[in-house]
Amino acid sequence: MVDMDWKRKMVSSDIPNSPKLSSKLHVTIPSPFKVLPVSSPISSSAPPLCSAYELYLRLPELRTLWSSRDFPLWTSEPILKPALQALEISFRLLFAVSSDTRPYVNHREWNRRLDSLLTNQIQLLAAICEEEDDEEAAPVGDGRSSLSLLPQLATWRRSEALGKKILCTIDNEMRRCKYTLGLGEQNIAGKPNLRYDAICRPNELYSLKDNPYADHIDNQENQTLYIIHQILESWIYASGNLLNRIVSGIEDGKFKKASNDVYLLERIWKLLAEIEDLHMLMDPEDFLKLKKQLQIKSTGKNDAFCFRSKGLVEVMKMSKDLRQKVPAVLAVEVDPTGGPRLQEAAMKLYSRKGECDKIHLLQGMQAVEAAAKSFFFSYRQLVAAMMGSAETNATASHEPYDSLSQIFMEPTYYPSLDAAKTFLGEFWSHLG
Repeated sequence: MVDMDWKRKMVSSDIPNSPKLSSKLHVTIPSPFKVLPVSSPISSSAPPLCSAYELYLRLPELRTLWSSRDFPLWTSEPILKPALQALEISFRLLFAVSSDTRPYVNHREWNRRLDSLLTNQIQLLAAICEEEDDEEAAPVGDGRSSLSLLPQLATWRRSEALGKKILCTIDNEMRRCKYTLGLGEQNIAGKPNLRYDAICRPNELYSLKDNPYADHIDNQENQTLYIIHQILESWIYASGNLLNRIVSGIEDGKFKKASNDVYLLERIWKLLAEIEDLHMLMDPEDFLKLKKQLQIKSTGKNDAFCFRSKGLVEVMKMSKDLRQKVPAVLAVEVDPTGGPRLQEAAMKLYSRKGECDKIHLLQGMQAVEAAAKSFFFSYRQLVAAMMGSAETNATASHEPYDSLSQIFMEPTYYPSLDAAKTFLGEFWSHLG
């Protein structure tokens, strides 16, 4: 066991002026953690831009489907329903890509990317199902879905190979769950099927297959862009409900449950980046033509296309606000004088290892920060690759850094945890 007396020597509010330590340790630590309102570089675009974005994607109708509670006793419904609907919309993307007859489309790479995307979504769905409590009343039965696109995709010549592979993936990934999805997978174990059609409502999702511009914009990428962002927004909605559950878990002292959920949230942020990366397979000229047709342009303000998603902005803010729960996890209050109270508590926790669930939770929270910042860094590079670097520099004459750059260049959200690890590292590096 590590002698924790060294903390009192190393950790003090006046460390920079400590002559005793200056000859041995030269440690730069973040400013003390304070739970105070901090302005964030992320904010939504102008209301007209956000409204146009929502109308284009038919988000009001989608939001009605996401938020419906058909099974009040099933506590996972607010998270699983939009996630299942994202999966079903992904089947529609596979259908659209397989139906695309343009000779210059990279069908091979599309199939690879869609295979990865669908597999990752199924893995996430299975992980969410695994976390359900035994008393949860998940709606299950003996019947299979008769409305999902997947069974049709598994028999259509153009998508048969990938469709059948997806069915096998469902079998493999759902093996640790109490039930399976009921989309036509073999289900050798004979587990009950989720009432997919009643939960997901594929027919109502299919009624939203066309966007408001579908009848007068002759551009195949219009449908692709539309579907990609419907998938993205569905997972954003699911992650918002997952964040609410994380906060409730921490407040109720259910740290193991919360730690499992923060790692799910980290995976969703990575999935969002993977969804955005699908834009790279769109034809450059067709996409830029569509950008003109949809009148998507930057005016030198905070109107990067991703900021038109109010849901994405809110989920980013909620992810950042998880830092406010650190004192509750460490069971200490913030020192109003700016002292290292949280930092010392974190070092004790890491050293003694008596409350592993708390360690896992704090590690997961920092993993969420890294994944969220990585999303916006990747998005900035994506914008440059798709539309040219001038698009990412549109705010150069207005601000030192554009909003996308500010997000991933921000200091750590967890300075106390960062400082705790810094001192632990210095201690072990100088030991002996």
